Amino acid sequence: MNINKNKFFTLHNMTKIAILTAISAIIMLFEFPLPFAPGFYELDLSEAVILMGGFAMGPLSAVVMELLKNILNLCINGTITAGVGELANFVMGCALVVPASIIYKYKKSLKGAIIALITGIFSLVIIGCFVNYFIMIPAYVKLAHFPMDAIISMGSEANSNVSSLETLIIFAVAPFNLVKGVACSVINLLLYKRLSKILHI
Repeated sequence: MNINKNKFFTLHNMTKIAILTAISAIIMLFEFPLPFAPGFYELDLSEAVILMGGFAMGPLSAVVMELLKNILNLCINGTITAGVGELANFVMGCALVVPASIIYKYKKSLKGAIIALITGIFSLVIIGCFVNYFIMIPAYVKLAHFPMDAIISMGSEANSNVSSLETLIIFAVAPFNLVKGVACSVINLLLYKRLSKILHI
């Protein structure tokens, strides 16, 4: 990834990153559940702001905003997941915004934006399934001392298709990340061009 470090580390760029991070952290406070997923999966739309920042300033800025947003949220809300939830939000956020920002960096058009966002959505869903199955949920079980059976039970209460970790991933995690990716991408498509002059000041 070709990054102009001198351009990135300017006061102007850092200021925009700080403002967008603050906005995304505020939006992250407003979470709501989806009917097909257990209550510990709550949807927030903060990635829509970071997508706009990534489109305007590039993938490195998007990663920094994702990291700072989660640190801010951790400072404000603390953690009930031994940090696993915050790490998951960072990884999932990057899975969406980084590939989308990289593609849009080289294809700055409506078609390029659509391709970038679709790629980001697929990345979010695929990486989300993989990371939740192999890393996040097992880490939560171990670090937070929350039994796997209890997680599956919460999943089956929300979604009758869930009866195991595998079905939790298929019927809850994948559609949850799909909804999140699509919602944030649509918001970005609707607002980015209208706000691009401000983002490029």
